[in-house]
Amino acid sequence: MNLVIDYGNTLKKIALYERHNMVYFKPFRELNAPILQHHLPEHHLIRAAILASSGDCPRDLIDWLTSTFPFIELSETIPVPITNRYETPMTLGKDRLAAVVAAQERFPRQDILAISAGTCITYDFINAAKEYLGGSISPGIHMRFKALHTFTARLPLIEMAPPPRLTGENTRESILSGVINGIVAEIDGIIEQYRQEYPDIKIILSGGDANYFEKRLKNNIFAIPNIVLEGLNLILSFNLGEKHSTRTAAAADPA
Repeated sequence: MNLVIDYGNTLKKIALYERHNMVYFKPFRELNAPILQHHLPEHHLIRAAILASSGDCPRDLIDWLTSTFPFIELSETIPVPITNRYETPMTLGKDRLAAVVAAQERFPRQDILAISAGTCITYDFINAAKEYLGGSISPGIHMRFKALHTFTARLPLIEMAPPPRLTGENTRESILSGVINGIVAEIDGIIEQYRQEYPDIKIILSGGDANYFEKRLKNNIFAIPNIVLEGLNLILSFNLGEKHSTRTAAAADPA
């Protein structure tokens, strides 16, 4: 089995894979070596591990992984099964790189826009020649809520609620409408700009907040909730010298 860890800003996710099949998954708010060991009592069955971090990862976690398994901490120097044409690969989020690796495995030889709705909303484009060209980043739901509260005198800090009506009838509803409907319009608008240049582009949506948007978007998309974990597993297998059978659009989840 492969151990895959996505150490994100909000959630830390671990998964076990038998080849390309996820057989175990668990998210955490906090993750360190003792917590990981507690949830992997049979870690002797794991043959290799990979970790991608969006921030500072506990040293004890890295040390335990390094001393226990053949281990990869994803960086710009680790080989990947695509061509990375990003001008500053050292600043590229590892979750973004993993997502496009999984995307091209799902939709080989096609242009793809991978959208992740989480702490930030990221848009990442990989072309039919397996070249990652870059994308864009904007604030996520909760970052926008916090910005409205922090940079104004009276707007409250609110929590997410069911999808809002277009016209908010009070301040809370108005914030919800502005943030959620604004993000929907943003995503649809960016997708349309890509479609003008790449008419047959495939759209993938993932991330912890994706469920707030997937049914509201005008465009046909494929929802793949754990695309980062999937991509990390592919990168680990690639470095172990393995080949995966290609997963096509039929394996994705249309939304």
